[in-house]
Amino acid sequence: MTAVIVRDIAPGDRDAWQNLYRGYRDFYGKPHDDAIYDRVWQWLHDATHETRGLVAELDGTPIGIGHYRTFARPIDGGTGLYLDDLFTAAEARGTGAGTAILHRLAEIARDEGATLVRWITAESNETARRLYDRVTDQTAWVTYDLKPAE
Repeated sequence: MTAVIVRDIAPGDRDAWQNLYRGYRDFYGKPHDDAIYDRVWQWLHDATHETRGLVAELDGTPIGIGHYRTFARPIDGGTGLYLDDLFTAAEARGTGAGTAILHRLAEIARDEGATLVRWITAESNETARRLYDRVTDQTAWVTYDLKPAE
């Protein structure tokens, strides 16, 4: 079996990335919006923006994506990496793409001196949670979302 390769997202990945990102948005029931695709794509290629991207490839074909960013951790006086989005094409699940992206993020965290890689997922996302439970331990933290004031 060919190994999955994880690399930084590149300008030539636009079509494959958008197809994968559409799949991610479909999974979470988010509407398709070309303005969002354009904006996120610009972020991924703007060295001054915090959002970065990875692509998992199998035999030269992108099969997975990960969007992440650095965040401050005042409690540690350091930084962490936050994984915003992780998605593998349905037909590529079981290839190790998700695991490979998580392992690459752990390497980036090490190389950048980050104290951890953090992410959230939906409680109902059992497929992803099986992967996450193999890679690390679930935390005891509870997440809240506060809407902006009106």
